[in-house]
This record gives sequence, C-alpha cells and structure tokens, in this order.
Amino acid sequence: MRATSTPATDRGRILLALALVTAVTVFTATVPLLRDWFDLRVYYGTVTTWVHDGGRVYDYRVPGTPYGFTYPPFAAVTMLPMALVGLPTAIAVALLLNLTALTVVVRVLTGPAWRRHGWYGAALAASALALFEPLRDTVSFGQVNLLLLALVLTDCLLLSTGRTRWAGIGIGLAAAVKLTPALFIGLLLVAHRRRPAAVATGVAVGASAFAALIAPDASRFYWTRALWDTSRVGRLDYVSNQSLQGVLARLGVESRPVWAVLAGLVLCGWAWRSRRAVAAGDWQAAFALTGLTTCLVSPITWVHHLVWLLPSFAVLIRAGHPRLAGALYAVLCTSVVWLWSDDASGVDGFLGANLYTWIALGLLVRLPVGHRPEGRRPRSHSTSATTAPPSTAAPVMTAASDQPGRPSPTASAAATGPAAATGPASGTGPASGSGRGRAARGASSEPTGSTRPAASNPQSSRSRASS
Repeated sequence: MRATSTPATDRGRILLALALVTAVTVFTATVPLLRDWFDLRVYYGTVTTWVHDGGRVYDYRVPGTPYGFTYPPFAAVTMLPMALVGLPTAIAVALLLNLTALTVVVRVLTGPAWRRHGWYGAALAASALALFEPLRDTVSFGQVNLLLLALVLTDCLLLSTGRTRWAGIGIGLAAAVKLTPALFIGLLLVAHRRRPAAVATGVAVGASAFAALIAPDASRFYWTRALWDTSRVGRLDYVSNQSLQGVLARLGVESRPVWAVLAGLVLCGWAWRSRRAVAAGDWQAAFALTGLTTCLVSPITWVHHLVWLLPSFAVLIRAGHPRLAGALYAVLCTSVVWLWSDDASGVDGFLGANLYTWIALGLLVRLPVGHRPEGRRPRSHSTSATTAPPSTAAPVMTAASDQPGRPSPTASAAATGPAAATGPASGTGPASGSGRGRAARGASSEPTGSTRPAASNPQSSRSRASS
C-alpha cells in the first residue's frame, strides 16, 4: 500500500487546511513586525500634498523622517487617484490590487497545473506565500513590487505562447513606474525580439513624456538630480540591501569601479544564460534570470524587492528540483539576515548578512533552462511545424503488432512503402517539454521596506527611503 503525504479524505484536507491557515495567520499577526503601510503612506502623502497643498513631488517627507518619494514622475501620476480618498480606503485598494497581482503571478507561473489541485492546493499555496518574507513585506509596506511583477510576467506569457502582438506593453509600463524592470527590455534585445523591445521602449518613453506634461517641474528634477542621488533612497550598507552594492558597502568597499566590474560580470552571465533559455523556448526561465539580475545589479535591493525571485522557484519545481526550491524558499522565510543587522563583520557576517544575495547569485548561475511549461507551446502557422496526417499504414502495422510471432505481409509491404520513407518527417511538430507547472510558495517575516529610518528594532528596514 503506497503511503500518501496528504489526507485521503476531504474532511482531512479541510482540517489540515484550516490548521495551516490558522497557524500562518497567528504567525503573521504576532511574530513579524508589520510595516504599518509605511511606503504607502509615502505615496499617499506625496500625492495629497501635491494635489491639495500645491507641494512638489520630491519635496515631501513623511513627518518625523527624512524619507520621501523616490520613483519616476509617472509613478506619482498613476497614484493621483489616492488624493481623492482617505488613507484607509487607499490601504484597502492597495490590498485588493496586491491580491489581484499575486493571483496573476501564480496563474502565469503555474500554468494549467493550478486546476489539478483545486481549493486544497490553493489553501496550501496561500499559506506558503503568506510566510515568504519579501511578499509579506511588500504587502505590509504597501509596496508596488507585485504589481510590477504581474505586468512583466504578462509579457512572459504572451511571448511563451507566441501571442507577441501586445508583448512589451507590460514591461514598458513597469519600467516607467520603476527603473529596474527596464532590464527586461534588455532581455528582449538579447533574444532578438525587436518588435516587443520597441513596444516596451515606446510605452516607457511615452509614459514618461506624459508624466512630463502633467508634472514638468517634477520630471526635470527627477531626471537631472533625484535619479543620481542614492542618499535619497537610503544607506547602502543597511542589511536589508541585498544587492552586490550592499555586499560591498558592508565590507567597507566604496569603489564605484569595483561595483561596476562585478555588475558587468553578472550582466554578461545573465545575457549568455538568457539567450540559451530563449533559444530553448523557455521564456519563463529567461524572465526568472532577468529578475534575479535586477536584484543583483541594482544599487539598492531591499528584501521586499526579492519577490522577483518567485519565478525562479517555479522554474526549479518545473525542472524537477522541488526539494531545492523548498529549501531555498524556506531560507527566504526565516529573516535570517537580520541576525547581523547591527554587526555584519567577520566571516559569519559576510556569509549570513548577505545570504539572500548568495541565493540570488547561485540561482543566476545554476537555474535550469530549457524546461518549457506544460501547455505553453508557441503558436506556429508554418507548415513545417504541423504534424503530418496519419499514414494509412498505421492501422495495418498496429494490427500486425497485435499478433506476435506472425508477421503480416501487408505490414511488411507498408513498412517499405512511402510511409516508411517519410516516417521521421511525420513528427515535425514541436516536442513536448516536461513541465511541473506548480510553484512552491514559502514565507518569511522581517522588515525590508525602503523608507522608514532605523528604529530601536533592528529588523526594521526603514533606514532608507522608499524605493
């Protein structure tokens, strides 16, 4: 009798799901520090003072802190509706948008496999996702990371299924809201997808130009001054900064050329591996590699930015490495880097305080490519990709095979006829790649915001401005 790892009855599944949901709810409500919607309050205060008090976008500071708005002007323009409602309503809308974006992300990453597991699978996945530190912090801060990830992965879905007419719009919008997703335009160029790259670039430039019409002074200030002032975002050496620049800052290395060399090496590795993934038709792996790279080469990557690692876990599971995915995911649920929030010196500090960076770097180097998701074969209208009609010899050969020891003359003749000569050609349709289609969800619990100054609690990532 084969053992099963899940309850065999619906009642058992319901009880297990309720127990998990209750445990996760208690954990997230009591153990981790909630971020009090700090970044959302930055956005809300910025647009309300801009609209109602005639203030300037990049002059606003959250009362009692030196932190304010750090995104491009187009982001402020998209957030203008918040000026029409109160903060509680803005928080409720942000929660709804994040939930919707998470649904899109999970749907794209899992593909058709999500239907196999029904409500029980959804309950387990939700419990795991609620523990993932970057995701929990994104929601608790009121951040925009999930929305940007959903926009980018929508383009991934379009490209992987051959529906490229609208591909690039999501990437362009994400790049206009925040600069780091612009690397996905680089992915399109590396993959020689010129049309989607042009669409993404056009959307990003058009959105930025539209923002310049709405807020010319803010646009001028951002592109000429604020963009180049990293002090507006926060301390590079703060433990929440899990980028290569953060590692160097914690080592006391302030040399820009050193960082540029390391970032250049990472970008070269990314370009090489991404081209291999695209050549194999594995767009999901290519997008996962690009998300990893944005986290590594960005000057500041707060822990909540690491939601860009979610596609990597889906790729690992699909490629047949669920245990590895689960182990790495579990580490990102532990908030372990905060143990070195006060002192990151020594070998233990070098390894532990930068652990999330090492995970991202390891995934960039070793993430499997070439395993296309189930049901994600590109649409093709070429005749060479069309399966040939079945040969009339097939039934005869089947019948012969049912009578071992008595070869059929008809079958022998058929085997030497035209069908035999063209047999291999009849399989010109795309080979079906193996896919798991199910992404593991995990969790974590600490602060990695991007705006609040460091307080008595060492785990608050508020020692820098929203980014």
